[in-house]
Amino acid sequence: MDQVGVWAFYAGLVIAVIASVWAGALSTTTVLILGALGIVVGLLNVVDKEVNSFLVAGIAFVVGASSLSAILSEIPAVGTIVPTFLNGVVVFVAPGAAIVALRAIWDITKSK
Repeated sequence: MDQVGVWAFYAGLVIAVIASVWAGALSTTTVLILGALGIVVGLLNVVDKEVNSFLVAGIAFVVGASSLSAILSEIPAVGTIVPTFLNGVVVFVAPGAAIVALRAIWDITKSK
């Protein structure tokens, strides 16, 4: 079971790369798959001692990548590949961060 989360992480990154290079856009199916894989990663890969680091990194990545994607999409030489890849990784990371945050909230409130 330990390897499922690791493979889900790798699969999410590979799907984001393939979708950005091959399709040039994220389809509804791709978004759903990336979101589901992000949830799996959040549930299986992040242990208690990693929660704070994962949430800080996740928030920083989502905010930074979203802004960078918006900037890069305005530069014609960049094209759509890099912004689409960044958006794909955001779609992959955000659900995992949400699951980890919910788990942290649950752990904090149940102990009081």
